[in-house]
Amino acid sequence: MTRGLPPHLDPQAAGPAVVALGGGHGLAASLRALRRLTGRLTAVVTVADNGGSSGRIRDELDLLPPGDLRMALAALCGDDAWGRTWAQVLQHRFGGSGELAGHSLGNLLIAAVWQRLDDPVRGLDLVAELLASHGRVLPMSTVPLTLRALVADRDGGPPAEVLGQVEVATTPGHVVDLSLLPADPPACPQAVQAVADADLVVLGPGSWFSSVIPHLLVPELADAIEQTKACRVVLLNLASATQETEEYAPENLLEVLGLYAPQLSVDLVLADPAAVPDPALLVEAARTLGGEVVLAPVHRDGAPDQHDPLRLAAALAALGGRGRMPQWR
Repeated sequence: MTRGLPPHLDPQAAGPAVVALGGGHGLAASLRALRRLTGRLTAVVTVADNGGSSGRIRDELDLLPPGDLRMALAALCGDDAWGRTWAQVLQHRFGGSGELAGHSLGNLLIAAVWQRLDDPVRGLDLVAELLASHGRVLPMSTVPLTLRALVADRDGGPPAEVLGQVEVATTPGHVVDLSLLPADPPACPQAVQAVADADLVVLGPGSWFSSVIPHLLVPELADAIEQTKACRVVLLNLASATQETEEYAPENLLEVLGLYAPQLSVDLVLADPAAVPDPALLVEAARTLGGEVVLAPVHRDGAPDQHDPLRLAAALAALGGRGRMPQWR
């Protein structure tokens, strides 16, 4: 196994500058596809996780929760022996019943580097260099965030306050309001600059209220997303990953984007036809945001709720040059 210069640090890297925003498995899916299309890829990741290993590191060490950042780094590992090995190492989770039980090795590695360098961005860049990562990973904010939601009971009861990303994602009911604590968190300056310099900005897929919408609640980052000259593409979910959007149709996800970012316009909305019950309604919702719907099969065979990275890459590649969409090479 050999390491090369990470593409995001290589001045000769080819392709348009792409920024993908999200968190968790949804962002990982888009990154696995996008890293096949460009050498200039940046992931901007939510930092509101409060569960499991990430929550413990956040509480005990007063650090950003590393879990979603770790998943993004693993998704950007290459398909060679070096990349496959390091992706598995990052994702390794300790068993047993001791103090390490449940911790991800990648989370501990990131936390250790952060404590040594006292700089989250430098730390993530160092880990990316170790992995020969096919892209850069940045936090959306420089401080840990807490999601706060008002969730209406499905039986018509008054909305209840729910605190925490895990709780928002798993509480049955309808999210009627979402906010962050602190209310006006500082954006990661490098993330804001990446969006401003991008040729393409990708939102989704992922848990809509806990992974996608939070980017629009960080004022500086939201302004950058709304004002960038980049082509803006929304990748829609194949299925509801969490209870927060269990009853949402695809067009409802676009309506939520417009609700939390009234100035946001999009160029293209990519969806799998198998996940769109009424294409006409989706087309109308996209038109409200200024966008055009493109339908393409992007799910795995035998797993209609999971994105196939090669199919998703092919669908994105086919969009090259369409409207404001940049050419890939």
